[in-house]
Amino acid sequence: MTRLLEFTLNGRDRTDAVADNILLLDFLREKVGLTGTKTGCDGGECGACTVLIDDKPALSCLTIAATVQGRRVDTIESLGTDGQLSAVQRGFHEKLGSQCGYCTPGFIMASAGLLRKIPNPNEAEIIEALGSNICRCTGYVKIIEAVKYAAALNAQGVAP
Repeated sequence: MTRLLEFTLNGRDRTDAVADNILLLDFLREKVGLTGTKTGCDGGECGACTVLIDDKPALSCLTIAATVQGRRVDTIESLGTDGQLSAVQRGFHEKLGSQCGYCTPGFIMASAGLLRKIPNPNEAEIIEALGSNICRCTGYVKIIEAVKYAAALNAQGVAP
């Protein structure tokens, strides 16, 4: 079956016909063309597909697209304004929070979700918030430093 899906994607209202069984990840990548959300494990284990649904991190590979009816979805493409990086993007760039970069969009979205909820998280809160994301290239030290730096930028008025 197909249904009409009405929701807000990256700040813009959308209406799309979607199959009842299409995953949000596949809808975003294949139908909308937003490829920043990555397919990783395809089973909810790695976090590469993390998006924000009403400001809360969600694994798009486990989310049926139809369940975002009437909700707000933000992908990595929504961050930054007028060509300026968001606080989290700057943090990952300036503090070398990524290696190969494949997991980076998921980490950035999980971090943005954290900073929207807790603007000045402590290290334990950062570690907990990133617990659903896996990086195979790094030891996470730089990722945690990136989020701390992003929190400092956020305190200075840079949007997460």
